[in-house]
Amino acid sequence: MPTPLLSEQQREQFHRDGLLILPGFYDAHADIEPVQRAIHAAIGQVMQRHGVPDERPPLDPAHFDAGYQDLIRRDRSWGAEVYDAVKQLPPFVRLVAHPAHERLMRELRPGSEPGIAGGGYGIRIDNPGEERFRAQWHQEYPAQLRSLDGLVFWSPLVPVDEALGPVRFCPGSQREGPLPVYRGSGDGRSGAYALMLANQEALLSRYAQVAPLCAPTDLVIIDFLVLHASGYNRSQRSRWSMQFRYFNFADATGRSHGWKGSFAAGQDFSLIHPELCVDAP
Repeated sequence: MPTPLLSEQQREQFHRDGLLILPGFYDAHADIEPVQRAIHAAIGQVMQRHGVPDERPPLDPAHFDAGYQDLIRRDRSWGAEVYDAVKQLPPFVRLVAHPAHERLMRELRPGSEPGIAGGGYGIRIDNPGEERFRAQWHQEYPAQLRSLDGLVFWSPLVPVDEALGPVRFCPGSQREGPLPVYRGSGDGRSGAYALMLANQEALLSRYAQVAPLCAPTDLVIIDFLVLHASGYNRSQRSRWSMQFRYFNFADATGRSHGWKGSFAAGQDFSLIHPELCVDAP
């Protein structure tokens, strides 16, 4: 039997809070720097595609995103090309399926049969002052489906300070179970970004909020039902972070709908769970 990755105290904390932070979980040289180097190269390829001279200094992993802000200032759609490209980078995909993630899920969910959610992994790029794609307060399940019992593995690629806008969480809110959402926010958002919690203010008032500051190599594990939201990026740099979502094939709710994905898989959440969708007032 391999040595457990988590202590009994850490497992108890996760079951209580639905949230667990593991500082320095990844190896900077073996796990994180290859992803950063590959992103730097992908940005260079997008620059070349659009005829933008690549005058960046030699690669420094701490500044792997050099040139990205210049790209989106010239044309915001070029940033979308980078966003699509980086989730296909081999060092990132290798990290998605890191054996430690499966071990962590089995430790936190004894008896589970872990699966990697197709369309449920990627690299977020939260640009300064950009509200349209900022994730509002939500639970992961409506946006992902697959199984009610699931985990998000979240890790930053840049140091997250207050200006960069740390993710906010409501520890313990997973005990609410799956919550109703309004069918549309009416603010031009689409897909998962359009989901808005019903009775949001009343829900949030019941919980304390935390916004942990994290650094590359740190890992945050999040229950699919914990309430959380993106922070507001008021810095001059984009907030780059990785998300890997694992679901449980043995979960009864996931099995009942065939482990379907949500918006990223072309599914309409309201057709799978009409009882959790209400009309906005």
